[in-house]
Amino acid sequence: GHLLDSKRYAIIGADLRDLPELEEKLKKCNMNPQLPTLLVTECVLVYMTPEQSANLLKWAASSFDTAMFINYEQVNMDDRFGQIMIENLRRRQCDLAGVETCKSLESQKERLLSNGWETASAVDMMELYSKLPQAEVSRIESLEFLDEMELLEQLMQHYCLCWATKGGHALGLKEITY
Repeated sequence: GHLLDSKRYAIIGADLRDLPELEEKLKKCNMNPQLPTLLVTECVLVYMTPEQSANLLKWAASSFDTAMFINYEQVNMDDRFGQIMIENLRRRQCDLAGVETCKSLESQKERLLSNGWETASAVDMMELYSKLPQAEVSRIESLEFLDEMELLEQLMQHYCLCWATKGGHALGLKEITY
């Protein structure tokens, strides 16, 4: 199957749209919803319908006493660059069923807040990149020559990192901001 289990962690394969199956698999791995839990997604929710991703987000917010959800995914998809991205993916039979929730940083945050999370923040990758220490930017840019900096900037303006928290007052989760 799609399971890697050890004493310290478990990795499972599951259809995130099938919450009863997901929950069953997590219980078999001795998931403890009372422990602080970090949930991470990378370009996952955009492939689900808004209803399916909302159900997943609600389930996660209601299942764990203390949790943080981190999501990396598309944003600003209403502009011309975003529309070209969507068209290119569609030509490859890759439909972004949840792209309507990726209109802006605000829509990304609102999706989290409206589905049970207490706090939510979001930043596009260009802004995040611009805040890195200059020495690290120089190191990164020396790894490979970038002659299309404008294209990279456009691409990074169309991806974001957003995060939400629930509980964790003693851990300082609410204080995690950008």
